[in-house]
Amino acid sequence: MRGLIAPAIAAVLTAGCAASGADRPFVPGGGEGGPAAGSATASGAAPRTETLAVGSGLKVIVEWPGGITPEHTEMLETFRDAYAGMFRGVVTRGRDEQYMTLMELEAGKTSFEWVKKYLDKKRSVRGTARLFGLKVSSEQDRAAQVDVCVDETQVRYVDARTGDDLPAEPGADGESVYLQSAGVRRGDDGNWRIKLFRYAELTNERAKGCRR
Repeated sequence: MRGLIAPAIAAVLTAGCAASGADRPFVPGGGEGGPAAGSATASGAAPRTETLAVGSGLKVIVEWPGGITPEHTEMLETFRDAYAGMFRGVVTRGRDEQYMTLMELEAGKTSFEWVKKYLDKKRSVRGTARLFGLKVSSEQDRAAQVDVCVDETQVRYVDARTGDDLPAEPGADGESVYLQSAGVRRGDDGNWRIKLFRYAELTNERAKGCRR
């Protein structure tokens, strides 16, 4: 997601979440973030493509890799649901806040502010967003980092009142393809939640795996 202005936030892991180069916090967006911990296994699921209908002409396509473990799938599903959920908050004009149940700390605050900015400016979105290159790049105890390539080249800004196309908002980041990283943590209830977001543009070394 583009156009969020947010302060830098501390990493959830003691290793793995800190990025070299010009990483910047959240905009929901593989790259060279280190080897995926326990990534491919012979018993993992086969590659597949999933399409999520977000609403109001917006959908999210997820290109799932093969060979990921059930636990890693849960972590990545948390990111998927949060990403689609934030857009759902936008297209429902703030009525759907389910995405907030997937957030902790700064991730919750910055996500809410991102949605609110659209509402305040009476903007919405339509088109197709694509998630690919999904992986778990680091794990430690009950925390992990997930990396996801995001392609929003087919996402368009629209006027929430009329549905007319609008130009990108002033100050919005121009990169429509980028690497999105999220620090996730398993709570006492057994559910994974996002504690922070960071992203890197294609010019960043970490994001070069998102080029295609």
